Amino acid sequence: MNVVFLSPHFPPSLYLFCARLRELGATVLGVADAPYESLRPELRKALTEYYRVPDLHDYDALVRALGHLTHRHGRLDRIDSLNEYWLETEARLRTDFNIPGLRVETIGRVKRKSAMKRVFERAGVPTARGRVVRTAPGARDFVAEVGYPVIAKPDVGVGAARTYRLENDDDLAAFLAGRARVDHILEEELTGELLSFDGLVDRRGEIVFSSSLVYGLPVLDAVRGADMWYWIDREIAPDLADVGSRLVHAFDVRERPFHFEFFRRPDGSLAALEVNVRQPGGLTVDMWNWANDIDFYRAWAEVVVTGTTTVRTERPYYCLWAGRKAGRSYRLDHEAVLGRYGPLLVHHERMDDVFAPAIGNYGYILRAPDLAPLAEAASEIQELAAPAWRE
Repeated sequence: MNVVFLSPHFPPSLYLFCARLRELGATVLGVADAPYESLRPELRKALTEYYRVPDLHDYDALVRALGHLTHRHGRLDRIDSLNEYWLETEARLRTDFNIPGLRVETIGRVKRKSAMKRVFERAGVPTARGRVVRTAPGARDFVAEVGYPVIAKPDVGVGAARTYRLENDDDLAAFLAGRARVDHILEEELTGELLSFDGLVDRRGEIVFSSSLVYGLPVLDAVRGADMWYWIDREIAPDLADVGSRLVHAFDVRERPFHFEFFRRPDGSLAALEVNVRQPGGLTVDMWNWANDIDFYRAWAEVVVTGTTTVRTERPYYCLWAGRKAGRSYRLDHEAVLGRYGPLLVHHERMDDVFAPAIGNYGYILRAPDLAPLAEAASEIQELAAPAWRE
């Protein structure tokens, strides 16, 4: 099996997906714009061939790269990056090279929030009212319909980038005056607990791994400056599993990880926020592994190569992320955190700057069979130092 992996070097942990593919006998063909010498040794070992393009945004260069790899290795069976940023590029290449998976004609429903809403509605899953707005009168009409506050975000976007909470007419006017010239969607604001239904789907469309994240605060609040903490739950509520499973089938997810976001509203009901056909960001895949004592990288590779996976889980642990942001003074310094919470810590590292606005510049991952000690640790890890008094 010939598998093309776009940008296999970033985010850094992606090399493990390539390594597991190689271990299972796949021919792994890397395409990126980084110098070959800059790739980590484990990645170079996993790749049968690496084709460097001047710029991954240069579609003609990517076509030439896949043409070269086809000439050298024969038919290309799969192409992936497991990266939200490159989903549309993958779809174009699959379409042009007749490779199975998401293609141009199907990518819109998992990239455009407005299209997602139509699928939610057909599947009978509640979601926030929303409308793509291109004019000021259209925006004001929508606000008149649902009332403030409203959330403004790009119809096609990643995470909480360029997402705003508009609380009054002045906020709306400022947004309309300064927004980029791309389609934006306005949504009524939903309140409640933010959580996800995540997992992996095999070639038949069956869920072979499932998990759930619970967020200590909304991602938008983290992007605005708050410290993010979230955890992997040991139990998945039956209604969340039911709605998530229905959406897997409604979006026809196959051979892919997925990350579906919801609000648990104050009345206990669920409302869908958005769908992502890739794994959650940051180090969540590693958290899945620590929470379940599994190798998710291998599970995905098995699905690609064999159609399903032998990896199974019983969810023996909670696993929690506590992030801290640069430029702040915390009550416990790094060494104090390690000394106090060493028995709970399974990992800690500095994050790449691209992830820092949402989850922090530095993160601590903790696990235990019970959530309470992890929540207490997160609170102390993120507690700010008391301001110094001045005479």
